[in-house]
Amino acid sequence: MSSSAILVRQIPFSFDEDINPVWNPQRPEWSHMLNGASLTMPYLEPFLIKTVTEALKQVDDPQLKADVRAFIGQEGAHYKNHRRYNEILKQTCPELADVEDEMEAEYRAFQKRDLKWRLAYVAGFETMTMGITEWLVRKRASLFFGADASVSSLVLWHMVEETEHKNVAYDLYMHLYGDWRGKALGLLCGSTHVAWSSRKGYRRLLMRDGKWERISSRLRLYAMAARFLVHTSPAMFRSLLPGYHPAKVNDPEWVAQWTSAYDGLAEGCIPLLDTSDPEIPARFQT
Repeated sequence: MSSSAILVRQIPFSFDEDINPVWNPQRPEWSHMLNGASLTMPYLEPFLIKTVTEALKQVDDPQLKADVRAFIGQEGAHYKNHRRYNEILKQTCPELADVEDEMEAEYRAFQKRDLKWRLAYVAGFETMTMGITEWLVRKRASLFFGADASVSSLVLWHMVEETEHKNVAYDLYMHLYGDWRGKALGLLCGSTHVAWSSRKGYRRLLMRDGKWERISSRLRLYAMAARFLVHTSPAMFRSLLPGYHPAKVNDPEWVAQWTSAYDGLAEGCIPLLDTSDPEIPARFQT
């Protein structure tokens, strides 16, 4: 089953050098949870790219090959933008470099695993992102209202493109292996490892802010983590059902609105959303 059109957008997001790491002042714990996720991207996504590039050598289907190449293009653009943001985060919290070193070592070790395990990890992580996308887009009013426009726009652009290539890793794994148990193991490994890696980053940031030991902050953090599980678990469980395919999952309507708005954007413009509007509409600041 083929993916829909996958457009590789080379968007040069930019961030103020003095940007506040608490980019949503109403939700400091949430801000750092996403900061922690951003820190993983320059290590996770090259791992995804290397894995599917290796698997691509075994693929003869022209459409799947084209989809995989587009997947590689989108993921490459994602981690480059996240890296720019992460470099600014490290100016405020230099000890995040230690977290990055740990992630680099972990993914270097993962790269030595067999291709089937690595591709299952990739497909598993991509399954989790479907749940994350549904959550962030549908709850964008409560998660991004009043937040920094550049960070919010980076995250939601990333999520839009996750919907565009949502089939690719699944199709590639099933094309080469088609093993249900391996797919389930990949879902567990990919999801839990990325979540744990993100935790390392946001823990350091909350410690820097003096919030990690505060009961009130920890309770807000746990509440947000619970929301994450509530909104992502259905997508992960759904992927284990007989007859499942990502293409059967309907994307939030806002995703199509975003892509339509981007199509009308002048070349070279950065798609910055208006986070001062409580609805976070799919239109861009001019």
